[in-house]
Amino acid sequence: MKNQQERTLVIFKPDSVQRGIVGEILSRFEKAGFKIVGAKMLTPDKEHYYHHYETIGKMISRHNQKIFDITVEMMSEGPVIAFVLEGIEAVAFVRKMVGPTESKSALPGTIRGDYSHMSFAHADKEEVGLPNLLHASGDQEEAKLEIAHWFSENELFDYETTHEKFTQKRNSHKHS
Repeated sequence: MKNQQERTLVIFKPDSVQRGIVGEILSRFEKAGFKIVGAKMLTPDKEHYYHHYETIGKMISRHNQKIFDITVEMMSEGPVIAFVLEGIEAVAFVRKMVGPTESKSALPGTIRGDYSHMSFAHADKEEVGLPNLLHASGDQEEAKLEIAHWFSENELFDYETTHEKFTQKRNSHKHS
């Protein structure tokens, strides 16, 4: 079952750090069975965000400088905390837990549905970034690129959790 393990990047944006809810949200991922294999707090520079948003995520282009500047300004309002989570089908499951990008559209029970509420329309009207607490990798390929961009190999750890002991087959526990 180890080959079904995936890693995904989750970034706690400045709004979640400033609200003091990182631990509460992180515990939701741990309670779902994901393990933390990398963690760091940092304030990335503009070039780091260019690479992340334009090259990897292809979400914001230098061609739309206004949107990029608003996003970077919001992301620079304080430090972010980046985590690499590992688990079975981690990318899709974490995205499901986080909810859609627009907080207003997120269902109760998702992280964004429980902790944020702003719409794209309001953010656009006020010319502010959308405070939606987290970034989570969109797919497996994006996760691999993002993890490599945010973490070096020596910042990632491999260990077994108690949860894994109960979710993986073991040759030593075969029954006849």
